[in-house]
This record gives sequence, C-alpha cells and structure tokens, in this order.
Amino acid sequence: MRIVAAFFLLGVGVLQMQPSLGGREFYLMVLAGGLGLAAAGALLARRASPAACRPWLRAALLAVLAFVAGFGWAGLRAEARLGDALAGAREGVDVVVRGRIASLPQAVGEGWRFVFEVEADGVGADGFGADEGKGGGGKAGEERAGIAGVGETGVPQHLLLSWYPARRAPAVLPALTPGERWQFVVRLKRPHGFVNPSGFDYEAWLFERGVRATGYVRADARLLEREPAGFMQRVHRLRAQLREQILGALADAPHAAILVALGVGDQQGIRAQDWAAFRRTGIGHLVSISGLHVALVGLLCGGGLGAGWRRVPALALRLPAQKARAVAALAGASAYALLAGMGIPVLRAWLMLAVVVLAMLSGRAVAPSRVLAIALFIVLVVDPWAVLSAGFWLSFGAVAVILACTGGRLRAMSGWRAALRIQLALGVALSPLLLALFQSFPLVSPLANLFAVPLVSFVITPLVLAALVLPTPVLLVPAHAVTAVMMAGVERLAALEHALWEQAPPPPWLLGAGLVAVGLVLSPRATPGRLAAPALLLALLSWQPPRPAAGAFRAVVLDAGQGLAVHVQTRSRDLLFDAGPAYGGDADAGSRVVLPYLRAAGVRRLDVLLLSHEDIDHVGGAASVLQGIAVGEVIAGQPAGATPWGQTLRPDTAMRGCAAGQTWSWDGVRFEILHPASAGDGGGRLAHDNNRSCVLRVRTAGGALLLTGDIEAVAERAILVRHGAEALAAEVVVSAHHGSRSSSSAAFVEASRATEVIHAAGYRNAFGHPHALVRARWAEAGARNWRTDLQGAIEVRFAGTADEEVGVGAWRSLRPRYWHGR
Repeated sequence: MRIVAAFFLLGVGVLQMQPSLGGREFYLMVLAGGLGLAAAGALLARRASPAACRPWLRAALLAVLAFVAGFGWAGLRAEARLGDALAGAREGVDVVVRGRIASLPQAVGEGWRFVFEVEADGVGADGFGADEGKGGGGKAGEERAGIAGVGETGVPQHLLLSWYPARRAPAVLPALTPGERWQFVVRLKRPHGFVNPSGFDYEAWLFERGVRATGYVRADARLLEREPAGFMQRVHRLRAQLREQILGALADAPHAAILVALGVGDQQGIRAQDWAAFRRTGIGHLVSISGLHVALVGLLCGGGLGAGWRRVPALALRLPAQKARAVAALAGASAYALLAGMGIPVLRAWLMLAVVVLAMLSGRAVAPSRVLAIALFIVLVVDPWAVLSAGFWLSFGAVAVILACTGGRLRAMSGWRAALRIQLALGVALSPLLLALFQSFPLVSPLANLFAVPLVSFVITPLVLAALVLPTPVLLVPAHAVTAVMMAGVERLAALEHALWEQAPPPPWLLGAGLVAVGLVLSPRATPGRLAAPALLLALLSWQPPRPAAGAFRAVVLDAGQGLAVHVQTRSRDLLFDAGPAYGGDADAGSRVVLPYLRAAGVRRLDVLLLSHEDIDHVGGAASVLQGIAVGEVIAGQPAGATPWGQTLRPDTAMRGCAAGQTWSWDGVRFEILHPASAGDGGGRLAHDNNRSCVLRVRTAGGALLLTGDIEAVAERAILVRHGAEALAAEVVVSAHHGSRSSSSAAFVEASRATEVIHAAGYRNAFGHPHALVRARWAEAGARNWRTDLQGAIEVRFAGTADEEVGVGAWRSLRPRYWHGR
C-alpha cells in the first residue's frame, strides 16, 4: 500500500502541474492503457527468471500502475470540474439564481460573504418580474424570472457571493444562516486571482473547493425557505449556532475567535496580529483543527465510554470493552470532524483513526505507516486537488516525521524529553517544506509548541467542547483565560528579533536535496551517507536567488489589482515604486502581494520606497510595507503629513520629496526623476494629485524603463517641454494611470519610442482600464501591449550591454495551470 499511495500521489501531482488538459477521452485511454500494462506486467512477472527478480518486477509494476491511475483519475475529475463553468455570456450581466447558502456566512464589514449552491432549476436569464421585488412570489413570479436549469444557462453549481448594503439606499442586511433558500439577482465573473512569483493562487483555492464563479448580490433578494434541506446544510447550521454561542458568551473578548476556531473550525475572525504571532512561532496548526484535536476528542469519547462499558457485564459479553472504546472514539471523532468542516488535516486524522478502528474490530494488526498510506490514498481519491494545499503536505509530512521518530531511535524515550526531541525533529524535518510553501520557518517553534500543544490539546479544547455540550457555556470563561495566558507567552516569543528564519523558496533540485537530508537525519545512525545531511541542509539554508549582473537590472510589475507596485532590482540594491491599492478592511496589496513577493525574491531591505502620489491605489499598501520590511529611504510625490503610511515611518528611515532633477546611480544603473518640477510644486491642472505624480526613468546600456504614476496628458506635455523627447526615450513604459484615455497622449507615446508597454489594471475594473484607444495608440507606435489583469505579473530584464535585447515575460505564461482563467 505504501508504494501505491506514493506513486498515486506522484501521478496526481504531475496532473496538477499541467498547463492544459487532454480531454475526457484521453484520460479514459490513460486508465485503459494502465490496465493493459498491468496485465502484461503481471504475465511478465510470473515468467521472470530468476525468481528473486519477481518481487522487484511486481513492485515496479505496482508503482507504474498507481502513477497512471493517479494521473488518469485526477484528469477525469479535473475535466468534470472544468465543465461546470460560467458561460461567457453570463459574465458581468444580471442573473437570477435560486438555491441555498452552503457555508458558514462570513461577516465582511456591513455585508456578508458565503458559498451559494444553485439549484438544478434555479437560474434565470433576466431580472425579477414587476412585482417580485415587492415580495411577490409563487409559480408565476418564478416564470417571470426566467428560471431554467443550471446546465442550460451556463451558471456553475457553487458560487462565492458577496452581499453589501446598497450605496444609494443603505440598509441593514438580514442575518444569514446556512441552509436558507434564497433567490438573488447577482452579477458574476469567472474565478480570477492575482498571479505573482511565489504568490497565493486564489484561482486554485476556489477550484479545489468547487467554486466556479464569484460575484455579488445586486438587488431584490427574497428569502424562500428558512429550514435546511440536506445533511451538510444542517451541520453548517449547527456550526453557525455554536459560533454565535461562543461569541455571545465572550462578547468582545480579544481571543474569542481562537475559541471559535477550536470549537467549529471557523478561523475568519482571528485577528491579523494573532496570525502574525502564529506565523512567527509556528503554532498556527493548533488553531486549525488538526489531527491532534480529532485524536484527542476520540480519546476522550473512547475513554469515557470504555470506563462505563466494563461495569456492565452484559454489554462487555456482547462486545469487548476495547472494541466498544474504539467505536466510541471513532463516533466522537466523526462528530468533531464534521463540526470542524472536514478540512484535509482533519480528514487525514479521521481516516487514520477509522482504519485503526476497523482493523481492531476485524482483529487485524496494521502498521502505522500503512495506516498513513491508506489515509493518503483515500484523501487523494476524494480530493485530487488536495496536493495544491499547504495543509496537505504539512499534515501528512508531520505525521510521517512523528512515525519515523517514535518507531526508531525515540521509541524508548518518554516524558518531556521525548516531546522536546519530537518538536526538534519536526522543526528540522518540516523546514524545507515551510521554505518552499511560505518562504520562512519559525526558529522558536519547538519551544512555542512545547507549552502551547498541551495547553490547547488538554485544557483549552476540552473546555470549549464541554462548554458547547453543557446547558450554559460557563466553561468558555476559563478557556479564554487560559488562552490569554498562552497568547501572552506566544507574543513574547514572536517579538524576538530572530524568531523567524526568512528566505527565498529554494529551487526544486535544492528542495529535493533538503528532503533527502531530512530523511538522513531521521534514519538510523548507521545509515550510509548520514553525515552528509548537515552539508545538504546548510546548502539549502544558504541559498539566495540570483541577482542581476553589474550594469543590469530587473523590474517586476506586480499583479495587484487596480493599482500599481513595481519592484526594481540591481546587483545590490532594491527599489519599490508604489505599494499597490487598499482592498478594504485590513487587507491591502502591501500585506497580500508586495511583502510575500519580496520575501520570495530574497529581499530583506528596500533601499528606496518611492510613492508617486497619494491616491489609495498607489499607497494603499505602503503602511504594511513599512511595517513589514526595513526601508532605507522614502521618496514621496507628496508630503507624508497625516497619511496612514506616514505614521508608520521608522526613526531610521530617511524621507524626502520627489522633484525633477534628482538622480542617483546603483551598480552602473542610473535613476532619474523627471517630474514634478519641484517637491510639492504644481499649479492649475498640474496641481491635481495625478499630475503631481513622481515620474522615474531607470536606464542602463541595455535599455530604459519609464514609470509614470498617474500623470495625465497635461503633465506629459509639461515633461516634454521641460526635458525634450530624448529624456522620455525608453524601451519599456508602464502606462500612465493604468492605461486611462486621459493619459498616453500621441506626442508622449511617440517620444518614448517604446517597444513594450505595460498596463497595471484590475480584472474587469469599473473604469475600463486599459482603454481600447490607448492600447491601439501604443500598438500603432510599434509597442507590444502587456496587461497585468490578463497576464499576471510582468517581468522585464535589462542587460548591462547594448547588444542584448530587453526580455519581457508574463507570469500567467511562465507558470500556466489548467484552471487559470477557466
């Protein structure tokens, strides 16, 4: 089973890396070919000589068959899911949908976000009938709404919807409950997320969950039925009720959301500062209901029932107490797993427990590694997209490490020494995976887990669950008090300067070497090559991505939505031009896009943060950047004043205004500011924020890059008059104002003589950026148009010599996946 699980995993993983799919018939042929190969291989293995070769042939045959099965099965599942897509004619227009709320609704500001399961006959082509918005209904109303079947109308079964109060007539929205049946007028779009180097793949996240369109409720919502219809809808309703019970009992307690996460698996309310502390200390797995919690609940249920079972002879004669305890453990773990939402770590733990219980009931002994392999296989059969989740790798990886430790040299150890050794082993063994997934790993994790694991597992979680079962939630108060004590210790550790090791993700070959080193560290002392493990780990931890050569530079226009953020890197220096937009609430491009990208690029310090002007789509992420990374100097198109980012400036960060004539050189690359005429200068139409944008030209022997902020035609003319056309010459231009028709005047386009123009804009933005006339103007001038909204981050490489061409690439093309744009 171990060979089957490993190679089935490999087949599934290879499929998920494909840029496109081969079609349903192709994957059926793959599976049929695998069966034919298995039959031929079995015949060959029987006739193999000498007989000693037969086990090896059988193992090889099993591996090939498992790989083909994993690849073909994942392909069939992917084709089916891609078929449940939003039709192009349905994107961006009003559609009537009828169905049920299929998830825990999440409060977002004054609105809601939730998964909506569309009924098979619950899609309409047009708006409501004349009286439906006034509460009319019934069959006639449904006919006026044009209700039809999902397949006929091109609307997928699962939608991720947002519902906010109308701006013109704001009103308090009704409280939403899982399982309720509603009819909405919605506006939908295909799943779309940012695509940046080492960035979070939002489209993959939606695809794994079966959500094939996102959108928002427009108007005329009508509640059709309050009672849930299916089993999982009832489970989600119970989860919502328990969530409200916890939050109601604790009022505004700072760590109430952590208890909600432990009780019902809903992490949405956990504060950003708490997540930051979890990341720096490595205890995030404790608030994501994991195998440890499931096993604990099973242990408590089994132990409680077993103690009473023995005292009733009639019951003990029918079923031995040991088996009764195992059944009770599985039943209790099943209930808790459902409450937790059955995520991958929970499903893995539940499956392992189920295999152990079934083996016990049948009187068979199953090796722990075989139990893990069976769980792995079943998870992949149920959810082939699990391999796209970090939780999958960390969950199975952690259990594998624990099994390796407890089954080998650590088996004879007990007590706190064993716990410490296991935590140290986990810290070392998981570091390559953590670097690959998160570009960091916590150095204080063994110490943090040493006190947090027992508190969460044996005190906080039992108190929370007991409080949910008892008539009154009185035990939530001591549970929160213990949580507060634990968080005080966690925050102290997180505040340590070197609590977290941050590093760019290693290339695949070096990650493989690191995993080999982990295997050697966990192997018996007599294992050949074990002494090479420290050298391999040292190579892994000392790796840094290559930087441009002297005289060359690289620029990456990040895919951050309707805003701008550009990273410029020379041999030894880094500049960030703008920090992207704010997204609402606590979210902004600085924390969501810029900082993860900089970590992945190996950047630990920005020499210059240049903020072109004060529009929120350019400085919305500046405060997060200033808080998250050291910055040597801020150059701003307008004074910091009382701006949010101005309040986060560190004492050692220099600050100056942006003015034409400022120049500097880094590693043979020249930086020139062309606009505004002086810091804070401007009059007439030039006084507009957009027209006071800082304009930066970066040039070397291999070419020039022009960054224009949001300047409009009047500022473009002023630059031409002040500096002349030669000063604007650049092979690559980031278009002004995201490609607005108010910018990129004909004279400016002609003066630049650009061969490439990059438009930084949001997908299906309300402004129509980049405008078709602007794209056409640049194309007529000989420039190739690039768009972050359709192509992801755009990377540009300038050589240090004039005989090399400028290289341009888009990340949706450099790392395509079959679900992108689908």
